[in-house]
Amino acid sequence: MLDNEYEVVVVGAGHAGCEAALAAARLGCRTLLLTLNLDRIAWQPCNPAVGGPAKSQLVHEVDALGGEMGKITDRTYLQKRVLNTSRGPAVRSLRAQTDKREYAVEMKKVVENQPNLTVREGTVVNVQVAANDEVTGVETNFGAEYRCRAVILTTGTFLNGLIWVGNRSQPAGRAGEFAVSGLTEVLQRYGFTTGRLKTGTPARVDRRTVDFSKMEVQPPDPELQWFSFDPEARVVREQMNCHLTHTTAATHRLIRDNLHLTPVYGGYVDAKGPRYCPSIEDKIVRFVDKESHQIFIEPEGRDIPDLYIQGFSTGMPENIQLAMLRSLPGLERCQMLRAAYAVEYDYLPATQCFPSLMTKKIAGLFCAGQINGTTGYEEAAAQGLVAGINAARYAHGQSLYVFPRSSSYLGTLMDDLCTKELREPYRMLTSRSEYRLVLRWDNADRRLTPIGRELGLIDDRRWQLFQEKQTRIEQEIERLQHTRIKEREPAGIALAQQTGQPIAGAIALADLLRRQTLDYGDLMAQGLGNEALSGEEQYAVATEVKYAGYIERQQQQIEAARRQESRALPPDLDYQNIATLAKEAREKLSSVRPLTLGQASRIGGVNPADIQALLVHLELVSRTKATV
Repeated sequence: MLDNEYEVVVVGAGHAGCEAALAAARLGCRTLLLTLNLDRIAWQPCNPAVGGPAKSQLVHEVDALGGEMGKITDRTYLQKRVLNTSRGPAVRSLRAQTDKREYAVEMKKVVENQPNLTVREGTVVNVQVAANDEVTGVETNFGAEYRCRAVILTTGTFLNGLIWVGNRSQPAGRAGEFAVSGLTEVLQRYGFTTGRLKTGTPARVDRRTVDFSKMEVQPPDPELQWFSFDPEARVVREQMNCHLTHTTAATHRLIRDNLHLTPVYGGYVDAKGPRYCPSIEDKIVRFVDKESHQIFIEPEGRDIPDLYIQGFSTGMPENIQLAMLRSLPGLERCQMLRAAYAVEYDYLPATQCFPSLMTKKIAGLFCAGQINGTTGYEEAAAQGLVAGINAARYAHGQSLYVFPRSSSYLGTLMDDLCTKELREPYRMLTSRSEYRLVLRWDNADRRLTPIGRELGLIDDRRWQLFQEKQTRIEQEIERLQHTRIKEREPAGIALAQQTGQPIAGAIALADLLRRQTLDYGDLMAQGLGNEALSGEEQYAVATEVKYAGYIERQQQQIEAARRQESRALPPDLDYQNIATLAKEAREKLSSVRPLTLGQASRIGGVNPADIQALLVHLELVSRTKATV
């Protein structure tokens, strides 16, 4: 092969691009990763944090399939905490504050040392397409051409990116880096619809100018939890504290008095920003009765003074930003290292993609990350992995793989993006999955590692570790179901007293564990647990036992939904000629072109009556063909 010939070219080396390139290379494709700046691979331009509600599940799922984000996080964390511990396992999640420079360095090492993967600087300004609407390569701004069978666009916020501080703006994908111009227009010429979205990042302040004594300490959890299921990826290291402060009446007054100076309220920008990560001025406007808002002060690195002011994103002018910061308890004398800014950018609504993330208009062209209208490193990494898998399969002439929404948050994300019309940046939430009780972070490997093995991303060592772990969990559940404890045994007396419920005669340990106030640690304390299990294995066992009835019921719901979900819709179905469909449904179905009845049911504007009309139409067509 020539130096300019590859099987897969990935455009952009953020979190989507890295996962995409690694997956394609690991599946045997000669892969090229093109980035604007080799020193900004896997950069975290906003909060250097990974995980949180629903996002944690995505990271665990990426790891279960052989991805890299969880491993890098487990090597570069500054602090880890498990969130929602007082609530059920469906919403419990792990969050890590990472060292942003270490994270980027570690990911750069991985991609640069990956066989089959070449990393180069280059700004892609053209996607080359053959007359049969198949991608053939890309072209950079300096005229270099790279031939390939598949292209993955992971351009983040760089397509015609424009950053704003007050009423001043400049072209940039993020502060200090050039925007990409021309590529949006190329895609539009190929018939793609594009839109405009907005996001932002808060100011950074100098740790040495902050009085932490006026803030509430947010310490790490005493017991470490991990994103990666691979024990060899885990590194035990010293953790750091985060801190909590609050906005004041002075903060709110400053914001209200200067709203007209922001790009949004001043009328300079009308692109939609993320609903679940609003600017501080949006919070003040939307929640007028709230006297104070929480602001988290989080380190960006172990050896740098930069502090991230979470919850304080703004588009105010710099002088107002500094005054706002100094109105917060503990930051009265702070020095601002980097100003906050808003950024608006072009995106391609992902309804123009199949759930494999290949575009519907151009075969071999895939999109992943913020170009699809999402926000968050975790959502980007998950899309990158899916796009990388399918680009490799496309390049090898294999069928593309679609993750069902019933089996993963990753599948839920792909399905939502490809069927719903986004009006604002999409963020993964636990409420977006109707199957969240069975899609927990603790069982992500049980759900997806066999798929990763089948796809070719899980090696023999990792597969053996997985099988041994699952055997231990299954054997322990079996033991708990068949081991009984008597009411007069010392352990039985102690556990009955602890729960306030007597033991009538004897009880299986599994039934005892289902009592609300007991967990696996209580069994261990009475010598009834299994010391050979790790903490995460004990948690997995306890969760499966405690919620067995609910899990079984949800599995039945999944199976029932799967029967409808899997009913294929003909790719050439003419929705405009199905008179029993509502006009809006005909338009939406013709635009999205869902693959299955299940996907059709989740398209905005398609109601249950339309789905029933579709079913009747399909049945009539089937009977007509049978009689011919």
